[in-house]
Amino acid sequence: MTVSREVEIPAAADGTDPELLDLQDDISFGLEEVNELLAELIALQADRKAKDGELLSYRLGVTGEQPETLAKIGARYDLSRDRIRQLHTKAVSQLIRNAQLSGHRAASAFAERYPVGARDQQLVRTLLVETYATDTDIAANELSYLKLRLAGHAAEDAKRVAGFVTQRIAAWQKKTNRRLAKLRDAEPRATSQLNPWLGQVDWPGSGTPAALPLTSARTVDSDDDGRGHFYLDKVGRDVPFDSGLEARLLWILNASDLVDSFQEQPASVTYALDGTEHLAYPSIAARLTDGRVVLIDVQPLGHVAFHVNRAKAAASRAYAHSKNWGWLVWTGSLIGLPDLLARKVDASSEAALQDLVEHGPAPWSAIRQVRDETGLELLDFIALVLRHEWRWDRGPFRLSAPPSRPRGT
Repeated sequence: MTVSREVEIPAAADGTDPELLDLQDDISFGLEEVNELLAELIALQADRKAKDGELLSYRLGVTGEQPETLAKIGARYDLSRDRIRQLHTKAVSQLIRNAQLSGHRAASAFAERYPVGARDQQLVRTLLVETYATDTDIAANELSYLKLRLAGHAAEDAKRVAGFVTQRIAAWQKKTNRRLAKLRDAEPRATSQLNPWLGQVDWPGSGTPAALPLTSARTVDSDDDGRGHFYLDKVGRDVPFDSGLEARLLWILNASDLVDSFQEQPASVTYALDGTEHLAYPSIAARLTDGRVVLIDVQPLGHVAFHVNRAKAAASRAYAHSKNWGWLVWTGSLIGLPDLLARKVDASSEAALQDLVEHGPAPWSAIRQVRDETGLELLDFIALVLRHEWRWDRGPFRLSAPPSRPRGT
């Protein structure tokens, strides 16, 4: 996919050309390198001041989870949105200062991807496609600004370009709202988009599905003004969403004649991560016209193998099946989890990664070396992580054997 086509992706999500939207074209080691470096810098910041690291991680989503709204972060600390914004801005400034003073290797990688001499349009296109591919619309302004500053752009230039990114996202949301009145014209196209994903649903055994919830379980930031809202006629109300990727799924469900109704964030699901309990809010529960219900979680293709997302998915799948609902991880691509598990990967790449894992947690530099030596693609890496049930953490990076499986077995 070329850069000029990439910038059109968010705009096309309003129903004009949905078949062009597939995240597999935007998954690359280059983008993951940027995200891994950001996570590493935030981890270093956390070593200096733990609260800074928490705020940056929650807001920017660098661990592979979605960014959180300012309202949700504020609820964690019993602080106002404005105060969280102030603290986050201060933490970003300190991170940039520390990175510059230390001469961190991130500078050269960011400068290559977001060159200081590039035109605004080129930078906006790159940042927009990265936002869409990583499902980080809520924090698009902050992420864009930080990336540009780390690349060496002056503060005022970074602020201007980040503002353009935010404006493009806002303009797309308004444009989509205007076009939703013509949504019925797109029904056949949406239905054809839904069919391949329905084939990937993990259905439970026989049993009557529990009723579709009537309200969202997500209440802390349900009306946060950082989220988008569409009026969708199938449910007869405004439906909030966090990203263009989530909005695209809502559009498909609303337009498809295979879907009777749906509810966003229908449940809070408890999952365990390193001995601590957390809450997840799967994206959507949809009732099909044949009476079946499927619980769907939006996880961008490049993030499905992260340990935290796999822990969420396992708990959400168990919850769905306890309700006699199907379960689906929606990746924003025609490539789903079954396809990744079945993906053919070069034997030399697989052997090299197996050797790394057997000898202990592998750093990102070792993965880059395997890529350079074998031509490993990021989707191949993701497929192998899923197939072997390795643990992939970001912030800082770690690839290791699953806890239940001793090394070398």
